[in-house]
Amino acid sequence: MKKFLIIAATLSLAACSKVSLENYEKIEVGMDRAEVEAILGSADNCVEKTLHTNCVWGDESKNIEITLVSDKVTIYSKHGITK
Repeated sequence: MKKFLIIAATLSLAACSKVSLENYEKIEVGMDRAEVEAILGSADNCVEKTLHTNCVWGDESKNIEITLVSDKVTIYSKHGITK
């Protein structure tokens, strides 16, 4: 059980490492969702609305949020990410 917890914690930290200022600065309006996922990996949460999709990478304390229209970045922001 202890070994499982260590592996889970390690994987969790590895997933969060993509939520960084360096990767945030690579995001641009107009990018395809596939391009964003190549940088950040799969989103932790996406909510599809009628005309757009809101996706979040990270958690409440440290995240990147991107709004996609027709699978293209239209708006993006960061929270809790510093150098």
